[in-house]
Amino acid sequence: MFKKVLVANRGEIAVRIIKACQEMEIRTVAVYSEVDRDSPHVQLADESVNLGDPTPSESYLNIAKIIEHAKTVGAEAIHPGYGFLAENPDFAKACADSGIVFIGPTPQVIRLMGDKIEAKKTIAGASVPVIPGYHGVKQDLDTLTREGKKIGFPLLVKATAGGGGKGMRVVHKEEELAQSIESAKREAKSAFGNDSVFLEQYIDKPRHIEFQVLADQQGQVIHLFERECSIQRRHQKIIEETPSPVMTKKLRETMGSAAVAAAQAVGYTNAGTIEFMVDGKQNFYFMEMNTRLQVEHSITEATTGVDLVKWQLRIASGEPLTLKQKQLLQRGHALECRIYAEDPSNGFLPSVGTLEKVDLPSGPNIRNDTGVETNFQVSPYYDPMLAKLTVSSETRAESIQKMLWALSHYVILGVTTNISFLKKVLAHPEFLKGNITTHFIDDYFKDWMVRKQGLPLDALLALAVYDSLHTKRQQIVRYKEADPHSPWQHVGRWRMGV
Repeated sequence: MFKKVLVANRGEIAVRIIKACQEMEIRTVAVYSEVDRDSPHVQLADESVNLGDPTPSESYLNIAKIIEHAKTVGAEAIHPGYGFLAENPDFAKACADSGIVFIGPTPQVIRLMGDKIEAKKTIAGASVPVIPGYHGVKQDLDTLTREGKKIGFPLLVKATAGGGGKGMRVVHKEEELAQSIESAKREAKSAFGNDSVFLEQYIDKPRHIEFQVLADQQGQVIHLFERECSIQRRHQKIIEETPSPVMTKKLRETMGSAAVAAAQAVGYTNAGTIEFMVDGKQNFYFMEMNTRLQVEHSITEATTGVDLVKWQLRIASGEPLTLKQKQLLQRGHALECRIYAEDPSNGFLPSVGTLEKVDLPSGPNIRNDTGVETNFQVSPYYDPMLAKLTVSSETRAESIQKMLWALSHYVILGVTTNISFLKKVLAHPEFLKGNITTHFIDDYFKDWMVRKQGLPLDALLALAVYDSLHTKRQQIVRYKEADPHSPWQHVGRWRMGV
């Protein structure tokens, strides 16, 4: 096992990885930009190195700088987390070339799965169903328009590289096709430096369901069941759950086997997810593979008891999987909500500022993954996700109620967050029934507005209680200092719970 690991990330995922390493008695090295100097992940790590300029290209995306720091501190391995360089094949290769273990798959697999066209061709060769469409190399407008007409409408135009909904267009009519292709190409070029797109049949009532896989270097591959990820805004997930409300025993077995076959087809190693689209008739199609740990890995851990980060470390160090597919069980139901510094009433635009107060909910089966604290500076440089909240219970209904309670006791003051919005989504009648698709937010919350009446009542109450307790303590301190005969001078270590 490694003795020292550098974590090439920030925020809640850096904290998560550092804690897992420390439990395994592995020393950790944090990296940080100037604006993250006092962040929790930096304070938690055994060592830290300064990346300087906060712009991503000069800090968390600077391959040469990160590799050099890793060599200087003597790190044997680098964990990329998710985002930034996690799915960058050049970074994985740079690690290998420097004699540093990249905790993830090989550069070749990352590159293959990062090209959505080549990925679909490879996966289709493993008899895994893919969405019908055009995945050819010809990218001229005439060819794409002609192939689009063959597929029929509605259809999806999607960038070959990247993700997050960039370079994606839904085309409902033939007369919209050419303009949509050109628009998607421009956006893809700007976002990913690659304007290639592909065309696919648009799936009716689509659900986004992914399967977690683990694969060791000895060729063993297992799946750890599904995650329902259909609740999305701007093609990015905000609420995830497991098991999926739509899943049957037969469908789970079939999709799980397909996920394993897909990972085996590309020679995958470490933790990854196979992403599927499921239509209204429970037909499923391979969409893409994420060659990294996912934000929502916590709900899989909650229902299986498997620590995915520790297994990433074990696999990367060469240890074989000791988990067997038949031994794995799901217990209960888990939900995750992503806490963002953003304003849902204003197109989910990010919010920046100083966190004046952070108070997290606690209780049985409530998990907080966070990289922020009181006085943390939320900057405009990085993704606005502040934390994620995970709960689990015996049933889906109980998990929803637990999550609603936890969100009602989640206090973040100083920036606008999506907490109230998440509560509205969870309480929606169709969500409670499990009738969800990737269009859920657009269908039911397109015109949703937060009432601009100041802070929520629960936040005001929490702040009032905090202020009251703080005032009482200050009064006691002043009384002690003013009166040497005060009984507070003679009660030793015991204090009332004020």
